[in-house]
Amino acid sequence: MNSRFTLLAVGLLAAVALAPATGALAQSKLVLKASDVHPEGYPTVEAVESMGKKLEKATNGRLSVQMFPSMQLGGEKEAIEQAQVGAIAFARVSVGALGPVVDQLNVFNLPYVFRNTEHMRKVIDGQIGQDLLDAVTNSGKGLVGLCWMDAGARNFYDTKKPIKTLADLKGLKFRVMGNPMFVDMANSMGANGVPMGYDQVFSSLQTGVIDGAENNPPSFVFDNHYQVAKYYTIDEHLIVPEMLVMSKKIFDSLSKDEQADVKKFAREAQFEERKLWDAYEQKAMDKAKAAGIQIIHVSDAEKKKFQEAVKPVWDKYGPKYAAMIKRIEATK
Repeated sequence: MNSRFTLLAVGLLAAVALAPATGALAQSKLVLKASDVHPEGYPTVEAVESMGKKLEKATNGRLSVQMFPSMQLGGEKEAIEQAQVGAIAFARVSVGALGPVVDQLNVFNLPYVFRNTEHMRKVIDGQIGQDLLDAVTNSGKGLVGLCWMDAGARNFYDTKKPIKTLADLKGLKFRVMGNPMFVDMANSMGANGVPMGYDQVFSSLQTGVIDGAENNPPSFVFDNHYQVAKYYTIDEHLIVPEMLVMSKKIFDSLSKDEQADVKKFAREAQFEERKLWDAYEQKAMDKAKAAGIQIIHVSDAEKKKFQEAVKPVWDKYGPKYAAMIKRIEATK
């Protein structure tokens, strides 16, 4: 009887000892949620998914990434807020959306702050890019700046006529993102800036509520704006990069090795996304040409006039970023 009781007691103790161990094992796997407003197959979505696969392999399955594309978890503003409280791990967002949270980033929202896309890439790949990622991490806003992602250059497109000169913009109604800086930009060029939700652009172009809009080639083509607006003018007035941020709450819960893995694979994602972006943009331009879209390249001399026209925007918004603007301009 005693031996049976002893065996039973040992068995119970073993069961009790195993219970928490089993629970800990179950808890050791962590699924990191990621949000993107773009659809499956979009360069930023693919790059983050690739990062997740590398993370899963490096951590022997402890960490994995679950992507929620196509605004499933809300827009960029909502994604930032969810990351801040730790409801999601990763948010891929535009500097346009992140600027109101971390003001230093707004320097990238100035029109023509970059000479061209190549200049922008040199800036974000170098010390300035790292300094601004660190600014997000050190902002006290609950976010970690991980890496940059390409979103191409924004150009004007319209339904009325080819925009070859600054004078051609005069009086035309162009949709811009809902940021006072962008409204002022369009107005300073002689157009009428109309802040409007992106989901309203196609129907507004169709009905004539607006004469045009401005965006990168993939948005122009793959969101079907090219079916209505037949003129696309490449002037690169805005080259606004995007950022992958992580919840600081979740980042701080990881081990030092895991944090290092996240940073390493995020940096790799920055360059993977760029290759994907270049191919995606070329595909969009090819489709636009095949559809008979008139693509206008603004001459260097005329682009200088565009840049001179937005001086009031720089006078209004630029002074507080003067030191950073000097560094950007000095980047070769």
